[in-house]
Amino acid sequence: MQHDLIAQARTWLAEDPDPETRAELGALIEAGDTRELTDRFAGTLQFGTAGLRGELGAGPMRMNRSVVIRAAAGLAAYLKARGEEGGLVVIGYDARYKSADFARDTAAVMTGAGLRAAVLPRPLPTPVLAYAIRHLGAVAGVEVTASHNPPRDNGYKVYLGDGSQIVPPADGEIAAAIDAVGPLAGVVRPEDGWEILGDEVLDAYLARTDAVLAPGSPRTARAVYTAMHGVGTSVLTAAFERAGFPAPVLVAEQAEPDPAFPTVAFPNPEEPGAMDLAFATARRAAPDLVIANDPDADRCAVAVPDTATEGGWRMLRGDEVGALLAAHLVERGVSGVFAESIVSSSLLGRIAEKAGLGHEETLTGFKWIARVDGLRYGYEEALGYCVDPEGVRDKDGITAALLVAELASVLKEQGRTLLDLLDDLAIAHGLHATDQLSVRVEDLSVIADAMARLREQPPTALAGLAVTSAEDLALGTDRLPPTDGLRYHLEGARVIVRPSGTEPKLKCYLEVVVPVADAAGLPAARARGAELLAGIKRGLAAAAGI
Repeated sequence: MQHDLIAQARTWLAEDPDPETRAELGALIEAGDTRELTDRFAGTLQFGTAGLRGELGAGPMRMNRSVVIRAAAGLAAYLKARGEEGGLVVIGYDARYKSADFARDTAAVMTGAGLRAAVLPRPLPTPVLAYAIRHLGAVAGVEVTASHNPPRDNGYKVYLGDGSQIVPPADGEIAAAIDAVGPLAGVVRPEDGWEILGDEVLDAYLARTDAVLAPGSPRTARAVYTAMHGVGTSVLTAAFERAGFPAPVLVAEQAEPDPAFPTVAFPNPEEPGAMDLAFATARRAAPDLVIANDPDADRCAVAVPDTATEGGWRMLRGDEVGALLAAHLVERGVSGVFAESIVSSSLLGRIAEKAGLGHEETLTGFKWIARVDGLRYGYEEALGYCVDPEGVRDKDGITAALLVAELASVLKEQGRTLLDLLDDLAIAHGLHATDQLSVRVEDLSVIADAMARLREQPPTALAGLAVTSAEDLALGTDRLPPTDGLRYHLEGARVIVRPSGTEPKLKCYLEVVVPVADAAGLPAARARGAELLAGIKRGLAAAAGI
């Protein structure tokens, strides 16, 4: 067994084109570190609807140049089998370790396979790549990013020519094509022959960002902004300048790209502590709001002044921002369909219904939301918002930030705030309180065991609320394709449990709806909502054994 493992590692080593991972793997072989080698050669990093994502390192279970070259070769084979010979593939990348290398390898493989490749000029936000695909008439796009994952990770996200991320069956067909790639020596990789794009695509994207704002709308809101050590600063500040907003005050320590993400444990605005520097800057600058992007700037987080919150600043939940933007678009008189993933708040449906607009629920991920017919606005509770689906068929943290700033400006002129509008929505539709129980694991079997336990013994009540229906989403529904998840409807509440598609986490999404008669009833409704959410969280954790 050990002999086979070492032989497998030596075969991989002989093909590895990267001196760094060659040295890393050579040292493991030399040391006879069978535990580490077993982990790295236990299979292959699986290509799915999120593409690839994993820890950097040598071996087939890590993100490295060998894995990326195979992924690119499989994608090229898939495209050619669909008659796209000679078609254009646009490639973007973030500022993480190895991102530029993976982008260059992808361009070389596409060029060698008879496709045309064009690479964005430097690390740029993911939505710029999503925009470029349709703008340039590409047959596919690749974004090298691990979004908000830890510094040690990287990833590979694939879009087809419609500008949306891949969904089944394309993911399975591309995965099969990757599996069919032979030795790397057979993958043609010329030294040049692809195009490095200039700033024209970025300029076109920035020109498009103006379209999300209403002509002549107020542009007075002052913001503190953090790029979370990612690629958002230059593009967001350019978009704000074009639109006529005051220049955002930058969180200096996090403004420039840095793949080490030195000031945060996880470069995700939702993680505890990630916004501390932004709040410290806000306490000095006293802006109207704080805006944060994640490292590839496709997500947007918002915080507002709140004297009732310790430190004076309150992070809005993704569901709150999702409802605020929906209400703003309704007020502007938009038409079309509002869409969200099933784990997001049901408040969006109530807002759409009252406005006479269509509403759709999809599986988790913008790969599904972006495909809704007639989409005008889509959001997901994980800080993702699509406010210009004709321009970017994906979440876009830059245009979402512009729309939030416009809404804050409109309210500011009325002597009101985002929190005031949230109160209005609660009175109109009931207080929709949401929370999440999220468990990060080292051993993925913990997640599988929890899901199995819930399937075998589903809870009958949580926080004193009876479970009125329990659905196993793996069986699919009349409106949703199958997915690994469970949905419980309770009297005045809803719970969804699913494994994360991008991280080693079990995620449970909780929502309670508390009726509110008037503004005087809001404090009691909030207290009741918090009490129910805490009780549901405790009961669900016990039922799942986590």
